[in-house]
Amino acid sequence: MSRNKILCCANSASKSHILLSIPYLLIDSIKARFYYPNFLLSVFLTFNMNRDFNMKKLFYSEYKLGRRFLGCLAYDKDLISSIENFCRDTSISMATFSVIGAVSSVTIGSYDQKQQVYVTFKEKAPLEIVSCTGNISLKDGCPMAHAHIVLGDEQGKTIGGHLFSETIIFAGEIDIQELTGKPMKRAYDGTTGLMLWKPSI
Repeated sequence: MSRNKILCCANSASKSHILLSIPYLLIDSIKARFYYPNFLLSVFLTFNMNRDFNMKKLFYSEYKLGRRFLGCLAYDKDLISSIENFCRDTSISMATFSVIGAVSSVTIGSYDQKQQVYVTFKEKAPLEIVSCTGNISLKDGCPMAHAHIVLGDEQGKTIGGHLFSETIIFAGEIDIQELTGKPMKRAYDGTTGLMLWKPSI
């Protein structure tokens, strides 16, 4: 079993903070002229938006059930890529899913909250999928699968964590429930270092 570290994509964080402050500057431009220099107002609003975005309070969206798909996943293909490609081909932008079956190799990980990186583990072995659940939302305009998985070996020992590519399918059956409504979008969160769901502005 090998161990790697995958750095979170944080390159666009500073740009996104600046861009996110612009709508508020436009809306409150008159007030800004009298009470705040634009720079200070931008910093203040960016802090408040990040505070809300960082899950200080619950935000949510309501969805209705759309189409539901049951299918067999292709042999010897990557699990994450297979799900994302299917969602792209069927125009699914928001969904939940579950998978049962088996894999011939797996890449899973856990998040180091102090260093803000994923520590990943790779294993090439026949493993049964005990549980695999996840969701689909948009990142950079494309469907992104976020999933966790638990796997068992021939002795009944289990491992689990955040699911990554490359995880190769031996056999798999998937249940995808589409959700209709305005899709959630993932964006960088400066507090956790994660790509989290972000409320629409």
